[in-house]
Amino acid sequence: MKKGLCLLAAVLMLTAVMSFGSAESADLLTQIKERGYITIATEGDWAPYTYHDENNNLVGYDVEIGQAIADYLGVEARYAETDWDSILAGVEGGRFDIACNGVSYTEERAQKYNFSTPYLYTPSVLAVRSDNEEIKSVDDLKGKKTANTISSIYADIAAGYGAEVVGVNTLADTIQQVIQGRVDATLNAAVSINDYMAEHPEAPIKIVQNLEGDTNVFPVRKDASTDTLLAAVNEALQAMRDDGRLAELSIKYFGADLTKAE
Repeated sequence: MKKGLCLLAAVLMLTAVMSFGSAESADLLTQIKERGYITIATEGDWAPYTYHDENNNLVGYDVEIGQAIADYLGVEARYAETDWDSILAGVEGGRFDIACNGVSYTEERAQKYNFSTPYLYTPSVLAVRSDNEEIKSVDDLKGKKTANTISSIYADIAAGYGAEVVGVNTLADTIQQVIQGRVDATLNAAVSINDYMAEHPEAPIKIVQNLEGDTNVFPVRKDASTDTLLAAVNEALQAMRDDGRLAELSIKYFGADLTKAE
């Protein structure tokens, strides 16, 4: 009898140890610190958030913030460049720890992902080819074609106004679709369209309407294993707000402080 009780106690103790170990290893922040790096999903082709400079170095507003978050955690930042439509799916599936790519908050996305506190507030614009006189506002999009990455908030807005959304992979593809007349317009981040127009003043494209802004956040997988990571990310962002780095980076890349809600 005593032998049986001892065996049962040993089994229960082993189960408790294994459960504790599983719970501990399931914590994503613990995993990140143990492996020594955080995997950050980003496009690498959406200036000024994330892009390559003349020396082919990955740079941008979100790239620098991602590095600051990694520094705060005491780990290396490893960027995984991928197309937009793979970013959120990769976070949800656990391939990426976090995404730093100008992700906008929506109620629909909040059902699948946990989000950091907002770190950027960016207006949107409706842009068309410079000789287009038919489209003056989003109300004119019904029956027209727009270019956007399919899972983006801009694609959802365009579709909501009755547009047929043509899927693209990059901002450059988007602009070329408009310029070549394959689509009629695009809805996009004002900072990105303005940046492109500044870099390509000869491009036959114009902005016809300014729209309400987007709230940018960093998404992580929606389960308890990401709670401590999200808390640490928010701590890092708050530290950057407090010491002015967040605003300084916004001015550096966007020409204005877009880190506060209007």
